[in-house]
Amino acid sequence: MRDTKESRLLLALLIAIAFALITVDIRGGEESPVDGARQAAASVFGPVENGVAAAVDPIGNAIGAVRDSGDRHDRIKQLQLENAELKQRLGSDERNNSRLRQLDGMIRTAAAGQYGIKGAEVIAIGAAQGFSWTVTIDIGSEDGITRDMTVINSEGLVGRVTTVGPRTSTVLLANDPDFTVGTRMEKTDELGFATGQGDRPLLVQLLNGKSKVKKGDRLVTFGSQGSKPFVPGVPVGEIIRVDPARGDLTRNVYVRPYAGFSRLDIVGVVVQAPRTDPRDTVLPPKPAGPKPTPTVTVTVTPGATPPEGEAPVQDDGQVQGDGPDPGASDGDATGQNDDQ
Repeated sequence: MRDTKESRLLLALLIAIAFALITVDIRGGEESPVDGARQAAASVFGPVENGVAAAVDPIGNAIGAVRDSGDRHDRIKQLQLENAELKQRLGSDERNNSRLRQLDGMIRTAAAGQYGIKGAEVIAIGAAQGFSWTVTIDIGSEDGITRDMTVINSEGLVGRVTTVGPRTSTVLLANDPDFTVGTRMEKTDELGFATGQGDRPLLVQLLNGKSKVKKGDRLVTFGSQGSKPFVPGVPVGEIIRVDPARGDLTRNVYVRPYAGFSRLDIVGVVVQAPRTDPRDTVLPPKPAGPKPTPTVTVTVTPGATPPEGEAPVQDDGQVQGDGPDPGASDGDATGQNDDQ
């Protein structure tokens, strides 16, 4: 539109009409004569305005996203809690399964040696007495536990009870430097004394300096008078190194204990000794070695009659063909006798 006198007059007229309509609308309040037109316009243009505002107003979008993310965050947090609980249950189930296996193995060991035991759980490591290799178990005098009782687990000898409280007891482990137990060799019955060396193998001093021992030989407890502090026949460990014989009265060997002292959980205190010495019956069976592979040797005798369906073999090792050998005598090439 051109800037003319008429256009300026028209613009002034339109502004005057707009102010008049605004005045009428304000004075009319809820009964305004233009209210119907305003609602109709809102119905038509409202959705368009919302769509445009959503497209061009990133701040509004961000606020909406933050508001919605609150619900999503709560859901994610709930899922995380459920996941952690599930993992805890699975871990607990795995631990329970491990403890059941330990308990089952310990019961089998006790049955093999005819030991009367009371099961216990290791609840602490170390004690106030200053011992460097001790554990605390959750049974005591109220459970019939007394000092100098043998402690075992599913693998073998763990230690002996040294201090007893009403509901707990302290166990000195077999690898403690102050621990000593009498041992007996499997089959040969060679006697010795095993002493703990901390995280190193047990040192066993055999009483016979000329005893014949080798790597892989196994030892059990010899037993004490009155079965205290040690009952007989409990697996101790396996020899891993033998010091050379030097003509001394004794001989030293080094033994890897069966019990894992750094992973003790379920143990058993022997409250009743066996009536007879179980000897080597508590030791686990040794694994079977590899079976030898049979070797078959076939020797071919020259001139021997071959099995039916096989070609005869000449002295030089060559297999004859179907046709006769020109240099062979009658009967040699065809395999027939001279009288045929």
